[in-house]
Amino acid sequence: MKSNKKNIQRARMWRYFLDAATEMIEEEGIDNVTIRKIADRAGFTSSTAYNYFKDLSHLKFFAAMRFTKDYIEELPRYIEKGNNTIEKWLYSWECFCKHSFDQPKIYSVIFMDDLGSVPQDLLNDYYNIYQNDLIGLPEEVQSIIMEHNFSKRSALYIQSAVEEGLMDEANVDFISNSTLMIWKGMMNTFMNHRRTYSKDEAVRQTLHYVSESVINILDPHQRKTIRFKPDI
Repeated sequence: MKSNKKNIQRARMWRYFLDAATEMIEEEGIDNVTIRKIADRAGFTSSTAYNYFKDLSHLKFFAAMRFTKDYIEELPRYIEKGNNTIEKWLYSWECFCKHSFDQPKIYSVIFMDDLGSVPQDLLNDYYNIYQNDLIGLPEEVQSIIMEHNFSKRSALYIQSAVEEGLMDEANVDFISNSTLMIWKGMMNTFMNHRRTYSKDEAVRQTLHYVSESVINILDPHQRKTIRFKPDI
């Protein structure tokens, strides 16, 4: 009973701070939020915030998760466009790129920044509090969302391509890791203005390199079966 009350209290306090952080991110951008500003807006002291969040990076991570709701909700629709695992995986990349390059700083906080903790532990904490964020998602999508390590997420999903005879087992880890590096490299280039890519150009370039990477490791006969036509 005491444990249940404690969890309810924790969820309530998290919501106060995350509501405040979300408002600040919308108004000032994620780079400008501080523990003090968030605590002030939530009506508490900074020390109270530190009772629930280890540091600012953790609070920013949890707040940023709220901005992925559109991506999570759209993901099943994109996956449905594919006729086999490789196509479904590529369309899931299209959905991810569309949203991540639209909000690069948000997705950088979640997938690239140093959090000082194991990201999967943080993600598990988030969904323990906000289980409703997963309601309505197919089980296969839930398993992908809950695995924070990006390359593991890819490997988890495209493993089915091996069973379908589309890919050799030996290539699963390679393609999941290399495509992650493609996205991180393009995201870093885009955010730091190292090239004059528009958002749409960055998405197109990323999807081109990702799709070519996976298609080129397939057997020539299998390559002909892959149909991937992104909207962008």
